[in-house]
Amino acid sequence: MVAVARSRSELETLASDIRSGGGSCDAIELDVTDSTAVARALEGVRADVLVNNAGVGYMKPLLELSSDEWHTMVDVNVNALFHVTRAVLPGMVDRGRGHIVMVGSIAGRSAFVGGSCYAATKHAVMGFSESLMLEVRDKGVKVSVVNPGSVATSFSRRERDTSWMLTADDVADAVFHAIDTPPRVLVHRIEVRAAVPKKG
Repeated sequence: MVAVARSRSELETLASDIRSGGGSCDAIELDVTDSTAVARALEGVRADVLVNNAGVGYMKPLLELSSDEWHTMVDVNVNALFHVTRAVLPGMVDRGRGHIVMVGSIAGRSAFVGGSCYAATKHAVMGFSESLMLEVRDKGVKVSVVNPGSVATSFSRRERDTSWMLTADDVADAVFHAIDTPPRVLVHRIEVRAAVPKKG
């Protein structure tokens, strides 16, 4: 397994967890918005499964959103999908097998106040995922998108009470469900929400 992220400490924790469970993990500290760095770091990587899970969000009205915040969301939530997928997809196509999973958001089909950029990027994830699926499914490569609702991670740190939210493991289970299918089956889209929404 190869894990890629900007945070060295989080990468080391992940790699340690995987190794303690008997697996192997090569951790690569990488800015996935840097197309040149991505191409160089992932050159020669033989990936059977790619999970694109990078994301960032600044939830505020458009008139309060800075240009830097806008470009950061577009770079991380959309452009990085292209950079990483473009780096590993040729090998999947050459081998005639592979599975790409995008972790999107229910914001990919729903608008909300303060989501002018974030929701737009998640709509882009949906369009990217479906178009890519149509392009490569006859080449043996599957493409799925998992759209979670609210998840109790550092992304939701603004919430005081996260007990009602999905956990990261819930989202991981949905990703595994999409991947763990027979060759003839493609689960292209999964939406997963907390069973009981936030009160009030």
